[in-house]
Amino acid sequence: MDAAQLRIVIADDHPLFRNALKQALAGKLDAQWLEADSAASLDALLSDTTPDLVLLDLEMPGSHGYSTLIHLRSHYPAVPVVVISAHEDPQTVAKTLNYDCQGFIPKSSDPDQLAAAIEMVLEGETYLPECVADFADSTQVENDIGTRLADLTPQQYRVLQMFAEGMLNKQIAYDLEVSEATIKAHATAIFRKLGVRNRTQAVIALQGLEMEKKTL
Repeated sequence: MDAAQLRIVIADDHPLFRNALKQALAGKLDAQWLEADSAASLDALLSDTTPDLVLLDLEMPGSHGYSTLIHLRSHYPAVPVVVISAHEDPQTVAKTLNYDCQGFIPKSSDPDQLAAAIEMVLEGETYLPECVADFADSTQVENDIGTRLADLTPQQYRVLQMFAEGMLNKQIAYDLEVSEATIKAHATAIFRKLGVRNRTQAVIALQGLEMEKKTL
């Protein structure tokens, strides 16, 4: 692959980290860097362009832990996704693999390791840090809600995110420029696909994918 043609998306809500990552990889990868600071801005970006790689932080505004990863793998299967996260425990790595990411890079990695990991994924391989590779390979995790979430259309997924934000049907319809009847139809489809009865249960199911809080 011609490195000069690479287009890599950094999806992270911290501008300092995005800038630090670009600076760390300057001179190691010749790429055009695209940026997203939320699940919504990432989805909008991918609707207009097809990058060679997405570097995804699991915790951005609009994300619920693994939900954005699941959505990307379901609706943009041709785009490789590498999770880059401060959550470096083996259980988190195992879950990202279960949801079909192409690699996991700890945020504590040095620039050489970052570049090597990205190059490996761009060549079609899966990258894992050595300290967790054996554990991740042997771990089985529950993925029922992830499978159900992957069945949602992009618009249904957006509506579910808005439910989680506490927005009313009228507000969602206004923001998405559709009728309230359309939102109600989306809601019915969401409940059916997730196997729940109402929006509260749907939001609880989505929140079940959130990351465990790190303790100091």
